Amino acid sequence: MHTPVLLKEVVELLEAGPDKKIIDTTFGEGGHSKALLAAGANVLAIDRDITQISNFKLQISKGSLILKQGNFRDIVAIAKAADFAPVDGILFDLGLSYEQLKTGGKGLSYKNMNEPLDMRLDDSCVTTAEQILRQYTEKNLAHMFMHNAEEILAAPLAKHILIQRVGQEQLTVGWLVGVVNSVAKSNPRPTLTRVFQALRVEVNNEFENLEQALKGALSLLGPKGKVAVISFHSLEDRIVKRFIREHGYIQIGKKPIFGDKGLRFERSAVLRVFHV
Repeated sequence: MHTPVLLKEVVELLEAGPDKKIIDTTFGEGGHSKALLAAGANVLAIDRDITQISNFKLQISKGSLILKQGNFRDIVAIAKAADFAPVDGILFDLGLSYEQLKTGGKGLSYKNMNEPLDMRLDDSCVTTAEQILRQYTEKNLAHMFMHNAEEILAAPLAKHILIQRVGQEQLTVGWLVGVVNSVAKSNPRPTLTRVFQALRVEVNNEFENLEQALKGALSLLGPKGKVAVISFHSLEDRIVKRFIREHGYIQIGKKPIFGDKGLRFERSAVLRVFHV
């Protein structure tokens, strides 16, 4: 298991402790849930990816754990079905787990060259990343790269994809990496990161799901309940920041908490904690 992001800060700011009820909406490999349980909290943990839940094994000595497969946009229905409301805290960690990136086999990382471009986090997603790359028009591809990742090379990337996809039997990670490398020749790595982000967001409707989940989360909080959101790129953080502002919620601290720049897996993390 890789080290969960901003672990100490999450446990402290959500005030995890005995008899507290906390929802971990993005269970992953269980790192945050494990720490919340160790503090004595009762945890309802949710994850879209059924393999993340199936692979988890833990001897629980404190608190209690309920594991549910599902999309956090359905947080209200999931919590009520588990009789787990009101709650004292809700955590959203919007990053992918180490296992999903390294061994998931779905083309989520540009480093796994032989993997197919699937990117679906659960079976509710109908369209794969490969289908998007094959079916979208040049205009729609460019819009996706710009809207989902603010990629400045969106237009030339879209144009090149249309050319290169012709006659290709299968579009793999390696194929897409080659396309990006041919457009972003001098420094392809940042563009690769944004292209894969844009596709993953599109396949899984991530921005819409986050907005829906935040609305639902507030209806589950008890009188002193708090929501913690860890985001990994500016577009996610912008959604959270706007949600707090538009609904008049109170953020703990004038500025968010940033991840350790010296840690590769944490350097882009931003934590915002807020309450009614």
